[in-house]
Amino acid sequence: MLRFEVDAEDLLRTRFAVSPIFELQSLIRVLALPAPGLPESWLSRFRPAFDQLREQPGLAASLALKTAKSGANFYAPPPRGMAQTIEQDLDAIRSWPLGAAREEIDWYLARRRVTAETRAFLYAGDVLDRFAGFLELAWSALLAAEWPQMRAVCERDVVHRAAELGRSGWAAALAGLGPRVRWHDSGIELSAHTGPAGALGGAGLLLVPSVLIWPGTAVFGDDPWPKAVIYPARGVGALFEPAPPTVPDALAALLGRSRARLLAALAEPASTTQLAAVFGLATGAVGDHLAVLHRAGLVSRARSGRSVLYARTVLGDQVLRGSAGVR
Repeated sequence: MLRFEVDAEDLLRTRFAVSPIFELQSLIRVLALPAPGLPESWLSRFRPAFDQLREQPGLAASLALKTAKSGANFYAPPPRGMAQTIEQDLDAIRSWPLGAAREEIDWYLARRRVTAETRAFLYAGDVLDRFAGFLELAWSALLAAEWPQMRAVCERDVVHRAAELGRSGWAAALAGLGPRVRWHDSGIELSAHTGPAGALGGAGLLLVPSVLIWPGTAVFGDDPWPKAVIYPARGVGALFEPAPPTVPDALAALLGRSRARLLAALAEPASTTQLAAVFGLATGAVGDHLAVLHRAGLVSRARSGRSVLYARTVLGDQVLRGSAGVR
């Protein structure tokens, strides 16, 4: 078991972030080396584009820098916050100290056999630029169109956990990070991971929600990463198999069916992008419907990172419950 000792300063400095580059690398790995977890019905949408990447030497090189439990640090720079972008990640890779990257490459290649082409890629003088170029191409082919919806899932998770933290403290906020993660006796315990207990030292913990790590967790802590836990974002199932909720006929007659369905879906905060994907509507149309619901006092809105998240108000809850009892 791995345990982080936590003091009051750590609680104040614990923060959330999203990592586009981690999601991209996770998708590349699961498409190249299938593993149980993510539903094939969802992954199949990426396979045609991924097949086009198989001819890229960067693909084999990237897979060579991973084991079942670790990956090269220079290839996965730590995120700085909820507004992290893929452009920032790629810039961090390009600016990584070449000597440090070479040490990591040596370590991984000492543990596996690679082709001459892959070895030439990894020991090229411009290897950092080559990696960044491959990842930029992979991002455009695989995740650029999907990322707004994936980011919305992660932001929605953070809003939920922040609310739980305010209402019930850290035990509640950490609940659901994973089946083997818990708050116990002033510390965070991860029974799926091994390592000695360690103090966070007042630096806090970095918590990173992820769509593609589902259903496990990952722990980082080697320099330059701070102590970090990457965990499955809450609500990922709705992304994999979107199922719009049914609404009472009385509410649909009052508000119109699209607005009624949106109101029913907002038991937890969501962005226009996420709602548009779930309901198969244009983002602009969803925004127009939400604006009407907001003016009526049925939903609230608040900015989180790069997104505006909507949620039902108390009045919206009452309208939904009341309409459910109408015959």
